Amino acid sequence: MLTLTDVIEAITNYRPELKTVFITEAAIDSRHVIPGGLFVAIPGEKVDGHAYVAQAFERGAVAALIQHDLDGRNRDNIAVVDLRNGLQAGQLANLDNPPLCLLVNNTISALQQIAAFWRRKLDIRVIGITGSVGKSTTKEAIAQVLSQRYVTLKSAANLNNEIGLPLSVLKMTSGHQRAVLEMGFYVPGEIKQLCDIALPQVGVLNNVGTVHAERAGSQEMIALGKSELVEALPPAPEGVAILNYDDPYVRPMKDRTRARVFFYGLTPAADLWVDQVDGMGLEGIRLRMHYKNETLHLRVPMIGRHSAETVLRAAAVGLVEGLTWDEIVRGLQESQAQLRLSAVRTESGALIIDDTYNASPESMLAALSLLEELQGRRIAVLGDMLELGQYEFDGHQKVGMRAAQVVDVLVTLGPRAHIMADAARKAGMKKSSVIEYTEMDEIVDWLKKNLASNDAVLIKGSHGLQMERIVAALEVAQ
Repeated sequence: MLTLTDVIEAITNYRPELKTVFITEAAIDSRHVIPGGLFVAIPGEKVDGHAYVAQAFERGAVAALIQHDLDGRNRDNIAVVDLRNGLQAGQLANLDNPPLCLLVNNTISALQQIAAFWRRKLDIRVIGITGSVGKSTTKEAIAQVLSQRYVTLKSAANLNNEIGLPLSVLKMTSGHQRAVLEMGFYVPGEIKQLCDIALPQVGVLNNVGTVHAERAGSQEMIALGKSELVEALPPAPEGVAILNYDDPYVRPMKDRTRARVFFYGLTPAADLWVDQVDGMGLEGIRLRMHYKNETLHLRVPMIGRHSAETVLRAAAVGLVEGLTWDEIVRGLQESQAQLRLSAVRTESGALIIDDTYNASPESMLAALSLLEELQGRRIAVLGDMLELGQYEFDGHQKVGMRAAQVVDVLVTLGPRAHIMADAARKAGMKKSSVIEYTEMDEIVDWLKKNLASNDAVLIKGSHGLQMERIVAALEVAQ
């Protein structure tokens, strides 16, 4: 387990002789601090974590990283050790009397230093995952498969950035054999930084979509950023790049890595591939999987035909990590990967598919395909997709055209969603079946008045729209 001595050495490059003080985990929110924790005070635009140092100590933190002086009660009886210029001899006594504050130049940089230091102390294989869509679902499925044989750590929630990934790394212990970590992307260089901390030996590339194109600029730039994962992998045989053969931006990444390349996909050209994918609505999917001269028929509880790719990724990691087919299949069948998608009933008996966590053209199209598998009148309540940059018009238009093929009623929210509505009408939907709203309350009122027991309703939009409030309003009415 990480110790306070490790933290000091990671920051100063000097290892003092101290009594052993274990660090259980790190947190950036004082409400999430547990006894033995390390609190990282980060100044934010609206909230400065330094204001909550005292609260973190009250919850049992043994140390806090700070980058400026404390105010008020946070200053009372709290020892501060200044590490900005290394560790001075006169400071050793204070280090043996936690809780204490460690003053550094930048708390985020110090957190990253500590995580990188700790990762290099551990003999553990790390599986890094990136992609525009499906990182969290893939992470959950892979972790469930690997846990059939190995003691496996997975990153919590969506801790996949320059702060979240170090927090996950600091949860590693010598008892873990595998770690499955998400790696998010906004700008080139970000994934390289995460890889420098986590040192992944296996890299899983899901896809390259248009989400975050507003910041990254183009799919080509997104692909360049994502490829930093395969570039960081060690050479074969230690390193393995697991690539989506069907994605035209991912397949060429085989030329950007020294690692062994393992392709998955929906075509026999891939190393591991599936066909005969049959969606069974909320009951999961059936598929046939092929690997070398083996063929397996599987039924898994993941929802939607697009989940076949999640199955492939998890099985691919299982294969390269030496699991048997029995272990892989058991892990897939036990998987509860789709934590963000849930189904609830309204007072009228209508089925609500809550997929409100976020939205991109790729995930919208996948959600509509799931809706297509369900019986009854199909209603899609779709909101704006944000941060698409130059792909905004094309992305919304494609979703609208697909909705016209799938749904009986399309309800839209937001100015960008007007593009969906217009595309659906041009694709042949009756004007009376396309309803546009600018206010969420209007949608809630319409749904409460018009839903029947045989209706299946998909609700999806970018996180910034907070469309989960629609689901909550309908659940209250139960």
